[in-house]
Amino acid sequence: MRDRTRSPPSYGADLPLRPAPQPTADVAADQDSPSDLDDSVLAVRASEGDEEAFAVLVRRHGSRLLALAQHLLGNRADAEDAVQDSFLSAWRRLPEFRHGASFGTWMYRIVTNRCLNALRHRPRPLPLDVIPEPAAADADSSPPRVAESDAATAALARALLELRPDLRVCWVLRELHGLRYEEIAHVMGSSEQTVRGRLFRARRALTEAMRPWR
Repeated sequence: MRDRTRSPPSYGADLPLRPAPQPTADVAADQDSPSDLDDSVLAVRASEGDEEAFAVLVRRHGSRLLALAQHLLGNRADAEDAVQDSFLSAWRRLPEFRHGASFGTWMYRIVTNRCLNALRHRPRPLPLDVIPEPAAADADSSPPRVAESDAATAALARALLELRPDLRVCWVLRELHGLRYEEIAHVMGSSEQTVRGRLFRARRALTEAMRPWR
């Protein structure tokens, strides 16, 4: 077994988005490509020190985790740092991974905890890049209506970042990432009842914040 105290191979700042290398014909003929394997098999291989298996997991889940971190932290630079640190942590902790939850849910939990710790120690004002890109304007849309739509998008982004962090996490995981209540409970280390209560409060707060735009 390889030494797991060292870092995995460096994937660079574009870690979550780097495309997977294509295997040669000879390699593909001899064995299944790691990209064709499911997460549970890749996690076992990675826990034994297989860096290529871990790289596939990084590429497979990195984009969603980066989106999660950006919604929680408010800007891409901090989100990239959180995801990079989370994957480094996951690499070292893979021997502890238990398959009661999926690898993806396990990573959601690691990234969420990393983001919550950052929010506790580094509260920040709203950065510009947290505002989602507005949808392309219809050709018949008037400039005032387009401006109003952009302003509403910005208002929603501000309202989201003003939520208490645990409420924000529950809302983002449910509404933007589509996790089930039980998965969110696992990520948050809480009960499903607690998750439902936090979602109710988050939705109520966002509805109130967006009342002027309805």
